[in-house]
Amino acid sequence: MIPVRGFEGARVAVLGLGRSGLTAAKALQAGGAEALCWDDNADARARAEAEGLEIHDLGKAGAFDGVAVLITSPGIPHLYPEPNKYIARAWEAGVPVDNDISLFFRSAATSEWDEFDVTPKVIAVTGSNGKSTTSALIHHVLTEVGRDSQLAGNIGRGVLDIDPPGDGGVVVLELSSYQTELARAMTPDVAVFTNLSPDHLDRHGGMGGYFAAKRRLFAEGGPDRAVIGVDEAEGQFLSNQMSEGNGDDRLIRVSSGQKLAGPGWNVFARKGFLSEYRKGRQVGSIDLREVKGLPGAHNHQNACAAYAAVRTLGIAPRVIEKAFHSFGGLPHRSQLVTESDGVRFINDSKATNADAAAKALAAFKNIRWICGGLEKEGGIGAVNAHLGNVTKAYVIGREAAQFALQLGDTPLEVCTTMAEAVAKAAEEAEQGDTVLLAPAAASFDQYDSFEKRGEDFIACVQATLG
Repeated sequence: MIPVRGFEGARVAVLGLGRSGLTAAKALQAGGAEALCWDDNADARARAEAEGLEIHDLGKAGAFDGVAVLITSPGIPHLYPEPNKYIARAWEAGVPVDNDISLFFRSAATSEWDEFDVTPKVIAVTGSNGKSTTSALIHHVLTEVGRDSQLAGNIGRGVLDIDPPGDGGVVVLELSSYQTELARAMTPDVAVFTNLSPDHLDRHGGMGGYFAAKRRLFAEGGPDRAVIGVDEAEGQFLSNQMSEGNGDDRLIRVSSGQKLAGPGWNVFARKGFLSEYRKGRQVGSIDLREVKGLPGAHNHQNACAAYAAVRTLGIAPRVIEKAFHSFGGLPHRSQLVTESDGVRFINDSKATNADAAAKALAAFKNIRWICGGLEKEGGIGAVNAHLGNVTKAYVIGREAAQFALQLGDTPLEVCTTMAEAVAKAAEEAEQGDTVLLAPAAASFDQYDSFEKRGEDFIACVQATLG
């Protein structure tokens, strides 16, 4: 655990007692603060109290008297679609609102770092799609080459739950827009922006607010190096703002599908080959086509971003390539479940929006597509360009019939349940087909999380195939 510094003897309120909230409260206590904890859920309060934490009703009169700061969990909205009532009360009381990401950046560096031969580094990854795979791939490469690496944030452990980084250690953080939009302190050594597509628009008041939340990692953080995907206008804008000119090698531009030219530092993938260019000359390349853990153009973009991030640490291209080949991928992200009689079953339950699903559809041919769920704002129009790869769609979810109406002339069947969809797809699949779960929707109409949805898909595949 990383004890929180700067609040010794202070009263600090903690709102939300899930993973991040509980860890933040304990880390505050470890640093000498008085953690005052609250959650509207009685079970969550009971769990916190059982772990020795003090429960403090933030709804009572005077609840914020003497409180130095309110630490809120990422899932709690503080502005859109409307402010949480406790956060609004903190504003009224003049109490600053912050989160655990900020506490990490305030507390990770200590005087012990002065004695290290190699100063620890923090690599922070954000973006709409691919940030989990990119973060995990960076961590995997570092681990494979013998660097002390820890993976935390929106993946792995809570940021304050990790061990203090040692000599030469690297902390890899996946950061969601919910985390970056509020943190008052963000100072990564390397910041990575994968891409941007519509998501969480209600939480951020629209696309502009969503991008602004991501941009804060760079604008507020001032990283030593910025790795930025430039396949969308927002990435181009951000890379332009971060650069002082064409030769500024503090910026690494990343792309999947287009060759990047110019005297700067560029990493891109085309036709399955990753290329690194510096000052107009190629200095590295990797054939990604046989890297089984990174199928499809969207994963090639993730590979480029991860490659660029670890290159800033001086790791050689050939060493990175070897580590890529031992990367098994992440559960629920283009995960190969099994192959039977020439039919592949792929679990991409993490494709919770249309853009992510479109990338999955582009990665395979002859797809029997299991899709549907709780549709997000913006619809599913992004998948239209790739419906030619779909042999048939099998639509699940409580609103399956409405979802199906948006698929045009694509052959489809409304199945509603995962079990029925998997059974039908497996029965009708032919050699060379791919049965792909890429829902293009959230899971919450039928499942507690996309992980639960993916686990159900795996269980149904196993039950169907025997």
